[in-house]
Amino acid sequence: MPALNGLRVLDMTQYEAGTSCTQILAWLGADVVKLENPKAGDPARMGLPGSPAGDSDFFLNWNANKRSLAIAIDEPAGRELVLKLLPHYDVFVENYGPGVVDKLGIGYDVARRENPRIIYAQLKGFGLSGPHAGYKCFDSIAQATSGVTATTGEVGGPPVKPGPTFGDSGTGIQLALGITAAYVQLLQTGEGQHIEIAMQEAMTYFMRTILSIRGILGDEISRMGNRFGAIVDTVPCKPGGPNDWLNMSITTDRMWQGLCRGMGAPELMEDERFCDAAARSKHEDALWERVTEWTLQRTKHEAMKALAEEGVPCGAVQGTVDLFQDPHLRARDFFHTLEHPVREPMEFLGNPIHMTGNEVELKRAPLLGEHTEEILRGDLDLKDAELKRLSAGGVIPTGSDS
Repeated sequence: MPALNGLRVLDMTQYEAGTSCTQILAWLGADVVKLENPKAGDPARMGLPGSPAGDSDFFLNWNANKRSLAIAIDEPAGRELVLKLLPHYDVFVENYGPGVVDKLGIGYDVARRENPRIIYAQLKGFGLSGPHAGYKCFDSIAQATSGVTATTGEVGGPPVKPGPTFGDSGTGIQLALGITAAYVQLLQTGEGQHIEIAMQEAMTYFMRTILSIRGILGDEISRMGNRFGAIVDTVPCKPGGPNDWLNMSITTDRMWQGLCRGMGAPELMEDERFCDAAARSKHEDALWERVTEWTLQRTKHEAMKALAEEGVPCGAVQGTVDLFQDPHLRARDFFHTLEHPVREPMEFLGNPIHMTGNEVELKRAPLLGEHTEEILRGDLDLKDAELKRLSAGGVIPTGSDS
């Protein structure tokens, strides 16, 4: 049985922050119904110029295992449908711009009146209160305002936005945890609740380790690049391509000794410059210069194998091509190829949470409104005549269940 079997989620999210939350809930077994406007749906469905026809790769990657319900919620009849649906769901999730759901007439107070047990979850850039509550926000803005961007980049260089979209999906995963906790409470007490999460605050969660060293480096922690003293660095490997690098972390004397053995240089263990952590820190430039001499004679995978087998925490820098060719991820069946009625078959990253009690097959993202009639029949027991009337009025799409 899926871990969240029985949990029903009405998902009014778009782009990535909210959709990452509801996708992980779906991967854990929840029935997630994505509520979209029938005219265009989630804006993320639109691809970049030059993208293949059909829903974008971006949308497909964040909306697997969901059903799509297309309702013109800005129409009175559409809003009425949504209000009737609320009692059939445990959770309502939205990440629209500030104040949008209230203007649509489906704010928390309204939803709670329709379903007192509802878990009503809202994801906003800066939360629902405070002087910035009305400001719009995207991933890069959340990273900038949380301190993440300021601590990323080379020494003396400009702040750099990390490549991965932590501001979006990092917030979404935290919200999914909050929803799961609220669902446990719901099962125990029968009471729903209101959840809000701010992207700015969620990103500060990832700043805890950096902020913990303020006492050592000073209140304003500057950019440090890839190196952190004699402990962490990313060094080049042959043949010298843009991703031919190896990252390693040497936090203990035992790891240092493993590094020396892996490099075939046991004499370095006796070198007074590197005899302990304090000495290595004092001579970090010489240390990394010696390590680089060794790595430049090996590929990143050769170097990783030699050092990892000696107990040194290290990893080859994986490019996006490397990632899909990684033999370790392949051996763990982390990649899945899914068929699609419009797009060519695509390969997707799988669920990173491995549970012995959660068996959920990875399914493709839905077409816009694909399950509208199925859901309205099942939840509201609507008949053909009513569905035709709603379709004729533009409230729902025509022929949604093909």
